[in-house]
Amino acid sequence: MPNDALRQAMTNARLTEQELAEACQVDVKTVARWVAEEGRTPHPRHRWAASDALGVDERMLWPDAIRKNVKTGADREITAVYPYRSACPKSVWRRLIGEASKELTFAGYTNYFLWLEIPNLRTVLRRKAEGGCRVRFLVGDPGSDVTRHREELESVPLTVGTRIKITLDELSKVADVPGIEARYGDDHIAMSVFVFDDEMLVTPHLAHLGGHDSPMLHIRRQQDDGLYDRFAYHVTELWNGGRPIAEFAPR
Repeated sequence: MPNDALRQAMTNARLTEQELAEACQVDVKTVARWVAEEGRTPHPRHRWAASDALGVDERMLWPDAIRKNVKTGADREITAVYPYRSACPKSVWRRLIGEASKELTFAGYTNYFLWLEIPNLRTVLRRKAEGGCRVRFLVGDPGSDVTRHREELESVPLTVGTRIKITLDELSKVADVPGIEARYGDDHIAMSVFVFDDEMLVTPHLAHLGGHDSPMLHIRRQQDDGLYDRFAYHVTELWNGGRPIAEFAPR
């Protein structure tokens, strides 16, 4: 029997088998088999990627797989794992930003890639803030010793300081919007955390690699004092210790 739930989810998301295959990094024939055979269960990482790309809980697509392997520990909050941040489908970022209604926190040291990968991000942030969502950016100080040291390690033409200044320039255009805040911080140079209400994306940076080449965890809050709460504590402490940025200083 065909997997009607998967077929319907693809129709709703307007994704072809080829597009879903690309999102899951599998052959299109593999996706065709998922659709044609209800009992065929993809590997967990492929289920997670498919559910993210389709915007549907994997329990709706493959309920038998979930019943056979129910997580009960802290790792049940891990929705997906990507070996590289750049491997995370753009649709995941768009969905998380689009669905957030209470909090959007971008605690990446430069946050530069967001302006490249999320169309009309400034417009989206303005609309979110005007709708009551708290929007926060924690970025590195382009003139700090931490930033200069990181530039020496990376040794790339588009420097860390330049990438931060691009983010600051973008943010300056929405600095007049109540609800959008920004601060400087140095202590998150080795780990980026992006919060979308009860979900987050976390990237621990590896050695001299940039964020796009480092692994990323997609976490969804499921319990008290779990992974989500631990990383949320990290972000709160960094934000509270952050330094004001002129354009966002209290008026």
